[in-house]
Amino acid sequence: MQYSKSLVWFRRDLRDYDHAALYYALKTSQQVYCVFVFDTAILNNLSVKADRRVEFIWESVNELKASLQQHGGDLIVVHGHAQQEIPKLARTLAVQAVLANHDYEPSAIKRDSEVALQLKSQNIDFHHYKDQVIFEKDEVLTMANKPYSVFTPYKNMWLKKVNDFYLQPYPVDLYLNNLAKTQPQAMPSLESLGFQRTNLSSMRLPTGMSGGATLFNDFIERIQHYKEARDFPAVKGVSYLSVHLRFGTISIRQLARTAMQIGGFGAETWLSELIWRDFYFQILHHNQQLEAGKAFKPEFEAIPFPNSTTLFSAWCEGRTGYPIVDAAMRQLNTTGFMHNRLRMVAASFLVKDLLVDWRWGERYFAEKLIDFDFSANNGGWQWAASTGCDAQPWFRIFNPVTQSERFDANGKFIRKYVTELANCNDKEIHAPWLMPAQRQLSINTIIGQHYPAPIVDHATQRELALALYKNSTT
Repeated sequence: MQYSKSLVWFRRDLRDYDHAALYYALKTSQQVYCVFVFDTAILNNLSVKADRRVEFIWESVNELKASLQQHGGDLIVVHGHAQQEIPKLARTLAVQAVLANHDYEPSAIKRDSEVALQLKSQNIDFHHYKDQVIFEKDEVLTMANKPYSVFTPYKNMWLKKVNDFYLQPYPVDLYLNNLAKTQPQAMPSLESLGFQRTNLSSMRLPTGMSGGATLFNDFIERIQHYKEARDFPAVKGVSYLSVHLRFGTISIRQLARTAMQIGGFGAETWLSELIWRDFYFQILHHNQQLEAGKAFKPEFEAIPFPNSTTLFSAWCEGRTGYPIVDAAMRQLNTTGFMHNRLRMVAASFLVKDLLVDWRWGERYFAEKLIDFDFSANNGGWQWAASTGCDAQPWFRIFNPVTQSERFDANGKFIRKYVTELANCNDKEIHAPWLMPAQRQLSINTIIGQHYPAPIVDHATQRELALALYKNSTT
């Protein structure tokens, strides 16, 4: 179908290259307008008005706008309710079609359905495309045409199906002349949206397309070490690209293609992480009850967790008395990022040591993580809580001290965030409450005074957790 004018609605795809909706709009339209909506339906629900995610989006939208202007177009930036603003702008611009990329969260699907209905009443077409994943919805199914609920067979089928067609970039640059020539419009300030600056600019997390490219190029130099380095939070082992994937400032096809071209254990292990991302998106597609807070495994829906608010607060604030857990939570609170190994450790500790419902932790991560993505966050929490698909068996419980000794052996990561323990030696720092009183005095690190004593006993809580789960399965 050919259009004289169309509108591309950017959402979680803040780039102007290898972009499905932008490509199809440019190819089928004589003039293409571009829009991004700072959606009040989302922003008004954020209680803290200094939000790193909003600032990251603002910076990335600003860069996208400048890039489109360099190509002769512009990005119209609107602040309002998307269900009202998109049909209104489409009518004002007199476009025949609106194009966007798929979003897989039930609330976003509902939003898009409402927009589509309004556009239809105005005789405006609404098209959307796969863009943020390699495979979506029903593209990877079992031999019996059923969705997978276990990762490894899903991954094997994913690898069997993938080929150059699925990894090739959309050649947006061939059609950029079709961007509508408009008078550049001013970008609303972050403050005018009701938000304040955070510490984002002082963190080593560059924003926008240029930031994604910088981090990716840096990671490629060390990708061969990813398999062995990724579990150690004090080491620069991971890609740090999760937030760029979340907001689409980098292309998933570019990442998967590069990983497959490089090959070797490091690249293959990283590709597996990208496949996990697709896996969780298709789990959400086939199990929309997850957004309503349901357990993937119904038998674990109503575990009677004690849910101590005191213990939960200590976990949130990084004062549990378990240094690796506290360091992880303080990293999250300070930066909006948490190392993936520590996400598992912190989640397991909350659910199986503190006996707090996984949904409480899921919500806290959703508020704090700069790379928060519902499908991956829910999948990770249900994995740790043993309530999800392909989850950790309920009787397998992380020992926080063992995890600390194994993945932060010399306490480098702990010392960065739990500065109270800086004087402990490499052995003491993992379980400082075991230090003799004389030693605590000599290094001026009194447990219970300078740093909390453990708020629970791991061995005791482990037995309570096992009983709690066992009773729920019988």
